[in-house]
Amino acid sequence: MTLALALYQPDIAQNAGTLARMSACLGLPLHIIEPAGFPVGDAGFRRAGMDYLDRATILRHASFEAFEAWRFGEGRRLILCSTRGAVAYTAFAFAPDDVLLLGRESAGVPDTVHAAAQARIAIPLVEGARSLNVALAGAMILGEALRQTGGWQI
Repeated sequence: MTLALALYQPDIAQNAGTLARMSACLGLPLHIIEPAGFPVGDAGFRRAGMDYLDRATILRHASFEAFEAWRFGEGRRLILCSTRGAVAYTAFAFAPDDVLLLGRESAGVPDTVHAAAQARIAIPLVEGARSLNVALAGAMILGEALRQTGGWQI
């Protein structure tokens, strides 16, 4: 099993497309938990993902409950990447079968999703900064998780 990235009801097609491209380039699956704020075939999504979308493994889940049924069936740990996280992502011990969950750009995730996660991690920011772009945050955290788990292809 490999690491996986999941997007909770993404709002912005370009960010989701960028994360799909990254997932394709790194050989990792991307899970999209619906409803998304755009059609997955949206032009912005396709433009950001470029021709890499044909190489991407994108799994769509009709709801968080459907995603959770898949995750429990696979026996995978859910790691929520959140501005409300309690542990810096660089201090967290990732496992090779973790699923890293990114919240909505506009609202993060509801408390029920927070409660479902086995861990909540954050990127430490300077005082007064609210958050990073979700695609940038996903890349930073996924890079650290791959480093820790020996998941880099090179």
